[in-house]
Amino acid sequence: MLKLDNVHAFYGKSHVLHGVHFEVRDGEIVALLGRNGSGRSTTVKTIMGMVDATGSIVWRGQPVMGRKPFEIAHLGIGYVPENRDIFPRLTVHQNLQLGEKRGKKAPRWSFDDMYRLFPRLKERQHTEAGVLSGGEQQMLTLCRTLMGDPDLIMIDEPTEGLAPKIVELVAEYLRELKRRGISVLLVEQKLTIALEVADRCLVMGHGQIVFEGTPAELRANAYIRKEWLEV
Repeated sequence: MLKLDNVHAFYGKSHVLHGVHFEVRDGEIVALLGRNGSGRSTTVKTIMGMVDATGSIVWRGQPVMGRKPFEIAHLGIGYVPENRDIFPRLTVHQNLQLGEKRGKKAPRWSFDDMYRLFPRLKERQHTEAGVLSGGEQQMLTLCRTLMGDPDLIMIDEPTEGLAPKIVELVAEYLRELKRRGISVLLVEQKLTIALEVADRCLVMGHGQIVFEGTPAELRANAYIRKEWLEV
């Protein structure tokens, strides 16, 4: 459904991605792993049209390189940024409403689905989002993106700074996405959660893909883990 081929990305004169290529298939979770500075976040921002880039990015047969972020979102790609962009003066429920995408087909997700996935959000649905904890804000950002009914959701570091109990909630959230046929591109530093939920793992280093394989193959590859993942 999504294919990158020879993608190079730039921040001004800085050349960040160097010929990135991979694909995401229907209904699978792909973990994009690597150390800080390896190019993982730049990759998803490039897919969303937020970074100057060259090469080919194709979504369901349509070239998307050069399109604006809102156009790419309307094609069915959802993006959850690392910085948990919320509207702090709006309530939890109002934030979710802003994520809704009204179209001809019935959406796969409802407010009840969101509140079932994360009961804490239901408890705080009338609370201003700005006073939520970091974990609650992460839940809200994930759910607001889902309300747009994407076919692919790209999630950047969803477990960063979260307590172990919330991390497990996020893992269950990812499994639920897969059960509903939504593909996931998961940018993650925690190897344990990636190995637990992913169908395939990609490892980045110096702006390139240096490994692609199953979680079992990554577990067995001590060199890749030591050279490109372990701090």
